[in-house]
Amino acid sequence: MSRVEEQGDTASGVAAASGVATASHAGAGAGAGAGAGRAPSLVWTFGLFRSELVTTFRRWRTLALLAVLAAVPILVGIAVKIETGDGSSMGGGPGGGGGGGEGPAFIAQITNNGLFLVFTALAATLPFFLPMAVGVVAGDAIAGEAGGGTLRYLLVAPAGRTRLLLTKYATVMTFCLVATLVVAASALAVGALLFPLGEVTTISGTRISFGEGLFRALLIALAVAASLIGIAALGLFVSTLTNSGIAAMATTVGLLITVQILDQIPQLDALHPYFFSHYWLSFADLMREPVYWDELQRNLGLQALYAAVFGSAAWARFTSRDITT
Repeated sequence: MSRVEEQGDTASGVAAASGVATASHAGAGAGAGAGAGRAPSLVWTFGLFRSELVTTFRRWRTLALLAVLAAVPILVGIAVKIETGDGSSMGGGPGGGGGGGEGPAFIAQITNNGLFLVFTALAATLPFFLPMAVGVVAGDAIAGEAGGGTLRYLLVAPAGRTRLLLTKYATVMTFCLVATLVVAASALAVGALLFPLGEVTTISGTRISFGEGLFRALLIALAVAASLIGIAALGLFVSTLTNSGIAAMATTVGLLITVQILDQIPQLDALHPYFFSHYWLSFADLMREPVYWDELQRNLGLQALYAAVFGSAAWARFTSRDITT
């Protein structure tokens, strides 16, 4: 989708949301009190959020990102099928071998149970593909509107800067969830097609039913989506600093790569627990019996901290900047 088409979509969304607000205010009547004015605001906010979702998920860039994410489990599943085509299995013990349940350990169990392709695909996409996609969408959230000349119209609608920023962040978080579920759904479909399904052997060596394994796969997908809260807030903050969507996206992805590199340097071990990516693979603890919650809770707490810090920074910047485009 070209920038002109995207501007048209945004303008249409603003017009639709404005129409909802106008109709609501007209219905309220000229003599309505302050209490009657709250409902139109909620209706208008929902209209704006719906418009943002439609605009975001209609872009060819977004669809291309989701297609790439959906392709990763397909490639992994085909590679494992070819590798084990002679009936052999990949290395690893009953509980998935070593590695604490990370990607390679889950790969070892795919031939025994296709459900493990879900865990493997999420482990493979989380370090780079998923956060990169989120960084692209978040980085373009405000800067793309400014560069396209539609930001002023959104604020005149009237959206209000705080409400618009929250709507943009909610849209990015929705993309986080959708992107994660796309990976999980693609992996589940490919795993069911290429490999057997049945009882699941946890990392601890115990066995659980397929239904419980499927439920844990859903919990893992939600945990992975929650792990992207920090990079989404960081990308939104960067997006408020520039009028160039490309610059904001490149900066966000660059920061993602930098943090990933720093998290692998042993000399910075004292700083590792404060990097937003440090606990990303803690979702594997959901495949233990009993579940280990410590690192999962640390991950959620760290993501909430990043969201609070960079969300506040984005709000401070966006509400005080001079909007000229």
